[in-house]
Amino acid sequence: MASEQRIQIKLGQDMEAGVYADFVRAWHTNDAFVLDFASLIEPPHQEDGAVVLNAAVAARVRIPPAQVFELMKALEQQLSAWEKEHGKNPNT
Repeated sequence: MASEQRIQIKLGQDMEAGVYADFVRAWHTNDAFVLDFASLIEPPHQEDGAVVLNAAVAARVRIPPAQVFELMKALEQQLSAWEKEHGKNPNT
């Protein structure tokens, strides 16, 4: 029988505040999934009939494919908890 595994994560003071992101872009290579978290750097504007959003990457996170499944489970658990506390998605 496998023993229980615990991961203890330490967060440095310089990372406690985190970074804000308006968007996330997800893409992959053969070896990793990449999440680019981006924040708007200026107000949206019209250009050639389209709304243009200029954003800068605030953080790039690379994770191995095996961790994507764990990330999806964790996000689902946290989203369910948030919905119980606050109600359904305000965008729907």
